[in-house]
Amino acid sequence: EFQAVDRGTLTIATTHTQARYALPPVVKQFMKRYPGVKLELHQGNPVQIAEQVLSGEVHIGIATESLALYDELVTLPCYEWHHCLVVPQKHPLLDEKKLTLEKIAQYPIITYDFAFTGRGKINEAFSAAGIEPTVALTAIDADVIKTYVELGLGVGILADLAFIPDRDRNLRMIPTGNLFKTNTTRVAIRKNEYLRGYTYDFIELFAPHLTRKVVEKAMRG
Repeated sequence: EFQAVDRGTLTIATTHTQARYALPPVVKQFMKRYPGVKLELHQGNPVQIAEQVLSGEVHIGIATESLALYDELVTLPCYEWHHCLVVPQKHPLLDEKKLTLEKIAQYPIITYDFAFTGRGKINEAFSAAGIEPTVALTAIDADVIKTYVELGLGVGILADLAFIPDRDRNLRMIPTGNLFKTNTTRVAIRKNEYLRGYTYDFIELFAPHLTRKVVEKAMRG
């Protein structure tokens, strides 16, 4: 730490959505600040991410589901996000003044695989309303979901951060309001783990409220 404060390796396990949509600007800032640090991203589902952190295979994990279920991990909330509805241009749902689960369920749904990106919250909402939607296709990748929505195979339910208007020009996004519960993305660290200084900096770049002092206090219990 003292001999090579700005050199080493930082290994992060995360989901596709985080790696593709949330992390790029953070990675860019980090690599500019620490050009001598090798950054490795491992992609997987939330359970795999938690297990990699527990085994010491990676330094930190970032995901929405499952991480808080492991007592051996210190997990800290980074930010909250919501699901949105994505449809082709000129879709009938764009003319609806108030979006409801019943109206969404009139169309085939394309969304995440059960282990990914708040899928449990989607299932809970429909179940609580007594609605059994037709899930036409599931994927772990928001880009795959958008591709099949664009082909007209159904309406997509995905993380709002995964919709980029400048890139997704053939699609329209409809906010879902309070139809689905809020999701919280968390960072996970193994208890009593020794973290290099640049690891604390990466966490703070990703979630500015998670300063080194806050993280160290949480790791002490």
